[in-house]
Amino acid sequence: MAVHDVLAEEDVPDGGCAVVQVEGREICVYRIDGSYYALNNYCPHQGAPICAGLVSGTNLPADVYRYEYSREGEIIRCPWHGWEFDIKTGKSLFSDRTRVKSYEVEVRDGRIGIVLRGAERP
Repeated sequence: MAVHDVLAEEDVPDGGCAVVQVEGREICVYRIDGSYYALNNYCPHQGAPICAGLVSGTNLPADVYRYEYSREGEIIRCPWHGWEFDIKTGKSLFSDRTRVKSYEVEVRDGRIGIVLRGAERP
């Protein structure tokens, strides 16, 4: 396991995102309510840069003629075809089998690190 130092905490505002390069991967680092999440910048559908998509919420299951909007700032929508993914997990909202690769994030001494499993420390 290798932790790659990529950003200072202040480089990602709350509700914001920063794109970084780690070992040839383009990774988006999101900050939601003070916590950090990282997703591969590649939509599994047709390879769109997922981080260029709209960050929003989604409608939750509800009764007929009732709409319940929730999870504001936690959902990323693919800029090409609108597929929606949970920023915190990378899982799609429409299928248990489709997801964007997510990475563990470590924060130490004000620095954000991306954890790559199976890799040697740089």
